[in-house]
Amino acid sequence: MSQSLCKVYLHIVFHIKTTSPEIREEHLERLHCYLGQLVNTTGCQVLRVGGVTDHVHLLCVLSKTETIAHLVEEVKRNSSRWIKTIDDGYKHFAWQGGYAAFSVSESVLPRTLEYVKNQKQHHAKQNFHDEYLEFLKLYNIEYDEQYVFAD
Repeated sequence: MSQSLCKVYLHIVFHIKTTSPEIREEHLERLHCYLGQLVNTTGCQVLRVGGVTDHVHLLCVLSKTETIAHLVEEVKRNSSRWIKTIDDGYKHFAWQGGYAAFSVSESVLPRTLEYVKNQKQHHAKQNFHDEYLEFLKLYNIEYDEQYVFAD
């Protein structure tokens, strides 16, 4: 084969530190746009960014030359620096150190796009803690609950 071809859909989730100020509603759309730009800068292709005041969901196509760890590192590092410049209230803003990344099948991509888009409505019914644990169980990911939400 003379070409390297792949299409890997990723759903990435990460949370703010417990000591961090939450992202204010009026800054969410702007932050989501910036996060999407950062994803694209890595060579990956953003499909949708969503979230609420304490966490983010990124849905993207992973570049064939990018690693998940480097993608998340770049997005979190640069967005953390950027958000501190938009308002003095964010001078102590930080993301938690960890993240979760889940593969998404082409067959459920439309549903996942809607899920990421409708985070505000979703979290009116279910909190982040329960949602996150559901994902870990759904994907059969072993975890230690003592550390899963620790900064």
